[in-house]
Amino acid sequence: MKFCKLFLSPLIIFYRLTLSLSLIILSTLILSTTIQAKQEIKENTITPVAGQQTNNQDEWRTVAIENMVLLSLPYGEVVIELAPQFSPRHVEQFTRLTQAGHYDGNKFYRVIDGFVAQAGPEENSSLDSSVPLLALEGEWPTDKNWRFTLVQNKDLFAEQTGFKDGFALAHNPSEDTAWLTHCPGIIAMARGNDANSGSSHFYITNGQAPRYLDRIMSIFGRVIYGMNHIQAITRTATIEGETEVASADYTPIVSMQMMADVPAEKQIHLAVKNTESKLFAAKLTERIKRDDAFFFKKPPAVLDVCQTPVLTRLLAQ
Repeated sequence: MKFCKLFLSPLIIFYRLTLSLSLIILSTLILSTTIQAKQEIKENTITPVAGQQTNNQDEWRTVAIENMVLLSLPYGEVVIELAPQFSPRHVEQFTRLTQAGHYDGNKFYRVIDGFVAQAGPEENSSLDSSVPLLALEGEWPTDKNWRFTLVQNKDLFAEQTGFKDGFALAHNPSEDTAWLTHCPGIIAMARGNDANSGSSHFYITNGQAPRYLDRIMSIFGRVIYGMNHIQAITRTATIEGETEVASADYTPIVSMQMMADVPAEKQIHLAVKNTESKLFAAKLTERIKRDDAFFFKKPPAVLDVCQTPVLTRLLAQ
């Protein structure tokens, strides 16, 4: 029996050591998982950039009148904010064409439900062929000093998404490149297969976000007022069995004017949420965390930049 006790002692010691080691490994795995979960939330928690203001007055940004376009449709008026800071050549040409009356009377000839409403002069007409082609402005370079308001890390289409000057964008730090995203309501230049073949035909996204078009099209603005009128534009694409829509029934552009050229009494003055403010960043964090009691089943701590509204308000004349 003495031999058996001597023999069992090492087994007992080995068993206890193995059990202790297993508990240590299990504890480490649990701790690692907890840290990773917290890190995912932390990565998607917005840290406001330096210089952001905190008072309520800075919650809104007045839209510069020289960057607004008044699009008049049979259903009502639409206001587009242009983005010369991102697509300067497209904004310059679009502004020049608008001031020349190029778009007045044109029709929305390609309107697909949940996709785009596209307009422009009759193809191959003198009005169409007289406009110079534009080089693609699908993205721009960034560096370590480039700042924006972060929405999401590890987006489906990019390393990061966020906002700058009210516009939704994506950013790949590994490439030092950023670009505007195809969220609902953006306006971009249509083109052929040649990346540099855009001229005057444009489209406005009227439904889901076709993010697969990011970087290969030139976005140069977004609708900030009257999106309901864009949604009312007659669809030209029909489903099987429906009567084809005649071109005579396509929605026309009654007029297109730069807001600065509109008589003062008819101008529309707008402000949008200041996406560079701490208040906006705080709202983003709330949306990511979903701490409201309504969410009894909490969704993942992610946020789609195209589901993040940048609200507009009407200012007094």
